[in-house]
Amino acid sequence: MKAIIAGAGIGGLSCALSMHAAGIDAVVLESAVRIRPMGLGINLQPHAVRELIELGLGEELDEVGVPTAELVYVDQRGRRLYEEPCGMGRGYHWPQYSVHRGHLQMVLLRAVRARLGDDAVRTGVRVEDFRPAADTVVVRASDRATGGEERLSGELLIGADGVHSAVRARLHPEQGPLRWSGSVMWRGAVEDEPFLTGRSMIHADDGRCVRFIAYPISRPSEKDGRTLVNWVCQVAVADPQPLADGADWNRPGRLSDVLPHVRGWRVDGLDIARLVARSPQILEYPMVDRDPLDRWGDSRVTLLGDAAHPMYPVGANGASQAVVDGRVLAYELATGDLAEALHRYETARGDATRGAVLAAREMDSAEREVRQSVPTRSGPRGDGLRQIYRDIASAYRSRAGNDVAALNARPSLTPPQRRRPR
Repeated sequence: MKAIIAGAGIGGLSCALSMHAAGIDAVVLESAVRIRPMGLGINLQPHAVRELIELGLGEELDEVGVPTAELVYVDQRGRRLYEEPCGMGRGYHWPQYSVHRGHLQMVLLRAVRARLGDDAVRTGVRVEDFRPAADTVVVRASDRATGGEERLSGELLIGADGVHSAVRARLHPEQGPLRWSGSVMWRGAVEDEPFLTGRSMIHADDGRCVRFIAYPISRPSEKDGRTLVNWVCQVAVADPQPLADGADWNRPGRLSDVLPHVRGWRVDGLDIARLVARSPQILEYPMVDRDPLDRWGDSRVTLLGDAAHPMYPVGANGASQAVVDGRVLAYELATGDLAEALHRYETARGDATRGAVLAAREMDSAEREVRQSVPTRSGPRGDGLRQIYRDIASAYRSRAGNDVAALNARPSLTPPQRRRPR
């Protein structure tokens, strides 16, 4: 079997490694002419870290990522409202990592080229259309350098081409616009002094409409006694609604827009306004998702990652779900015929990711309600909030399938027999 994967992001590259581990040939088509370490911080939850470790990337992960020790909710003055341990501190058999997205992508890219060959990832090639046939799928792609077209054929096409997926648009032309949460997000990363444990993730809240999230994302910086802090400032400005203009992930943000929201905020000596002001780059984009699909694919075509189930980042789960998608898909393909494998994959992952998408929406809504209700609560600010945030976090984990005991007890997704082509 040969699989064609559209997109060389976290999902597409980890899928290619999963296919190789299952004895399935794969080629990755990436529209970018050059793959560079773009983006900012992301989180890898224990269910994704497990899969990457089983793919033989444990040492590489530990070299670039920071094992997240705790999640701490605070107000804008740094007073703790609620905290909980993360990763192995919570009882998982695997850690949680915070990592620069681009650095993780480079780890995966090097592994794909080392294991599948230098020509396994083709850059500057954009998937434009496809046509399933009796025993193959023919993919029409364009060469961005020459403007020419070519056709490739394989037994399976996997759309891992992100939230603006061309494969998804072809499968679901009726999908409509992205769904905007009503929040604007500004993001950046800058080196600073460690805060709290040095491996803490903070969620600061002003009790009205502003949230500020920060966490370290670089093991090399940590080894030098510093910390590369990834930060996100999320401001609710409207009610959830369709996003007519689309979303540009690389849109530059303006310091003058974000700074007033966090002026005077401090956490454990961390001057948040100063942190934001020192950031060499600020990006701005809307917080969006899509309604879950009843089905992902058709015949010899399926979806993976953000192309299948874009979700709000409030649960820090999007990249993790993409990694698990690829592992489940490869496992099913290695243990059954194509039609049955795709059905089992879409049933299992469709149900799981639908829960994650809806849980992220519910978590965002619940946290908005907390902000709106806090000023009217009797007693000092923070009374009763520990239980409220504990309930929100517990509800998210249950809805999103992040149960500790279930993950620890689940059998490996490494296929029992590696069926290599002759």
